[in-house]
Amino acid sequence: MKRIWFVLVIVSLLLAACTPVDLSAPVPSVDTGINPNSWALIPAGDFYYGQYNTVEYTPAFEIMITDVTTSQYADYLNAALSSDAIKIGEWVITGYYPGDTYTGKKHEERIDAGDWLYIPLNDPSQHILFDGTSFSPEQGYEDHPMTMVTWFGALGYCEYFGYRLPSEKEWEKSARGTDTRAYPWGDDIQRSNANYYASRDPFENMKTFGSRTTPVGFFNGTIYPDGYATLDSRSPYGLFDMAGNVWQWTADIYEGMHYRFLRGGSKDTYEMDLRIFVRNNATPTYFSPGVGFRCVR
Repeated sequence: MKRIWFVLVIVSLLLAACTPVDLSAPVPSVDTGINPNSWALIPAGDFYYGQYNTVEYTPAFEIMITDVTTSQYADYLNAALSSDAIKIGEWVITGYYPGDTYTGKKHEERIDAGDWLYIPLNDPSQHILFDGTSFSPEQGYEDHPMTMVTWFGALGYCEYFGYRLPSEKEWEKSARGTDTRAYPWGDDIQRSNANYYASRDPFENMKTFGSRTTPVGFFNGTIYPDGYATLDSRSPYGLFDMAGNVWQWTADIYEGMHYRFLRGGSKDTYEMDLRIFVRNNATPTYFSPGVGFRCVR
């Protein structure tokens, strides 16, 4: 009898794990007090790069202190639509890309000049709404990072305003500073440092094993009205969410490779993937609820 009961418990847990995330459930309303229109200056100089701490150099540049938000991206789409910088297809937004040099290496795919996918509009995880005339952010996600956006869609946003995506070196220097820390805030990680798998933040529903993004700048040392206390998890240059929440597209295009690289880990990955030097890659047409971006200038 005990054995049967044990089996029933295991089966019930497995069924719970398979329960789909309720994407229509209300999103907690939180004011982080962080301005997503702010930028940080990264000074010229050397820094430690990668897992083995090689010394690299970057000139000075500025980088957004948060990821681009859903509201910011909706505003961009409205401006780009009025200036014919984007096209609306059947449930997709596309934009022009001049193409990559093709070398014919094994597994390399051609990226020719033409219109490429920016975002899908008919995916239930998409938080940009289109009413046939204009774009708007889904209620509750206005200050969350823009997700479900391809590398082309991230690049299109940056270039429209005269910005660009960060190189991998620029991204890592912005996250790390000039020492050898593993995370933007130091060498150790706690659940209240960032949004990652099973971090138990207020936006994570452990009943359905589902997680949502947190508003940009959420982990800033604030104790929120519901009693949830965050640690100040800014990078040495004052950047938020450089670890966790969403992977971030970077600019580099490597010879013989059509893949693009992402940094920072996400709400769906374990804490080991939030280490500054961890790299991920995907095709430039990839989009996900756990992928976003920020710009440099």
